[in-house]
Amino acid sequence: MRKEDCYLLGKITRRHGLAGNVILKLDTDQPELYNKLESIFVEINGLLVPFFIEKSSWSKLDALNIAFKNSTEALVDQSLGKDVYLPLSSLPKLTGKQFYYHEIIGYNILDENDNDCGVIRSVNDQTAQVYFITNLDGKEVVIPIIKNWIIEVNREERFIKMELPEGLIDVFLIPSKKDE
Repeated sequence: MRKEDCYLLGKITRRHGLAGNVILKLDTDQPELYNKLESIFVEINGLLVPFFIEKSSWSKLDALNIAFKNSTEALVDQSLGKDVYLPLSSLPKLTGKQFYYHEIIGYNILDENDNDCGVIRSVNDQTAQVYFITNLDGKEVVIPIIKNWIIEVNREERFIKMELPEGLIDVFLIPSKKDE
């Protein structure tokens, strides 16, 4: 399995109990989708290694207590602190205005008048306000992801049309008097 064909599910944060269980902290808005995991891929030394799950239970709202099949102390030690991935093919297809962050990289952002607002380079979801980072005319533009602003997600033509506040894009493109 290649990392490019997977998405980050979370991280194995610590041991749980004495039976060789681990805690998998999920990085998702919908942890309930991962109730019945059969296997995961753990990144070890740059490679994705399959780990098969014997049983799992909820430790917290966003953390699973996992017991691996054929678990050994060495196996558990290798997994601690490591990122966990699942194949992209396991994700349900989204429609309408919903999208996965990884799928819209490379999409254009258009305003309601079809003006180009840049190509999405990445999505920052590490802050309270999640936002697109786009590249427009060689400059970085930050556009907040606000559901009410999204008019359309066009997967065929690879663009997201948004109703943006007047002047938002200008903040990034027009030099201020202070900069001159």
